Amino acid sequence: MKQTLVTGNEAAAWGARLVQPNYIPTFPITPQTECIETLAQWISDGEMSGTYFDRMESEHSVMSAAVGAAAVGARVFTATSSQGLLLMHEVLYIASGMRLPIVMATISRGLSSPVTLWSDHNDFLDQRDSGWLMLHAENNQEVLDMVLQAYRIAEDPRVLLPIMVNMDGYVLSFTDEPITIPTAGMVKEFLPEYTPKHTIAKDRPITVGPPVLDEYTLFRAQNHVAARNALEVMEEVMVDFDRIFGRRYHLVDEFMLEDAELVLVTQGSMSTTAKAAIMEMREEEDIKVGLLRLRVIRPWPASAIAAALKNAKAVAVIDRNVAPGKGGIMLPEIVETLYHLDRRPLVSSFIVGLGGNSQTEHKVKEITRKLIVDLETGRPRVEWNDMNNNDNEGL
Repeated sequence: MKQTLVTGNEAAAWGARLVQPNYIPTFPITPQTECIETLAQWISDGEMSGTYFDRMESEHSVMSAAVGAAAVGARVFTATSSQGLLLMHEVLYIASGMRLPIVMATISRGLSSPVTLWSDHNDFLDQRDSGWLMLHAENNQEVLDMVLQAYRIAEDPRVLLPIMVNMDGYVLSFTDEPITIPTAGMVKEFLPEYTPKHTIAKDRPITVGPPVLDEYTLFRAQNHVAARNALEVMEEVMVDFDRIFGRRYHLVDEFMLEDAELVLVTQGSMSTTAKAAIMEMREEEDIKVGLLRLRVIRPWPASAIAAALKNAKAVAVIDRNVAPGKGGIMLPEIVETLYHLDRRPLVSSFIVGLGGNSQTEHKVKEITRKLIVDLETGRPRVEWNDMNNNDNEGL
């Protein structure tokens, strides 16, 4: 193993390099481009001799090529962002419907219009019903680790579904962080050879993705069951990952929840800032606050989330996204998850950081103090935290 500084883009590329996929179709888009440039350089230098790097004319073609390669049994990696991910949207459903374990790094960036290059989570979360499994990293070490875990999860015969590994654009993609890069031998011990039995081969002439009539619902049900199977597979994979690499992950990341009366629910890199604010509030203000980070978005780890929040008195769902006309995307998912608990916490909603608006410790503390007021009054709030009180009227 070696310790070094890499960006999030390079961490994702290192994950692919260690796996040595057969095929990488690509198209550049900010802030993902550094990831595929890194892979292109390594392939040019002979570091990935068994990988074919393919430059396509659009992201729709990238995912179409990925489907074709995976359908004949190739191990496939690709990466995209923002509008590029939306251009893939039609083909994402084909990949999941054909049960093709493609691994894709997604680098979150706000959606046009107006144009922004900075990060929020709408591009990634807009794909949550596409049938893909979805992981969201907090830091660059987790980006690399998730790419390795993603292949093991996606290729498990109980799952066989494509999977996205998401990181926040710029905050992670272009920021150097210290990570540990495992040896090829460790990765080989962790990730077995991919020998699919459901794809096209010379001695296995089969039809994949055919038109159907009444059988359609059966295929969709199988997709649903496979996605639910992934929860058990993820638990197994994370135990084995800890055994080989010495880093333990769980379906959700619990931080200082043991005695927490207030809980902040977060995703991605803003969780690091929130954890720092929580430690200061506990030490300086004696506020019993903790954090639940959503690592796995699909399949939805409802039992793990409910267990982590069952003792909370109040919860703030901090969404770095918005469904216009509805609100934060994760809010209804959390509320539905808690609905069946015998004692439900009060749940407030805060929309933050759209288009890269920075999330500081000060803002996290402000949200926590507002949550204390909500608990005292018994009235949850829905608020855009980056706006002043006058702008919030009517939202």
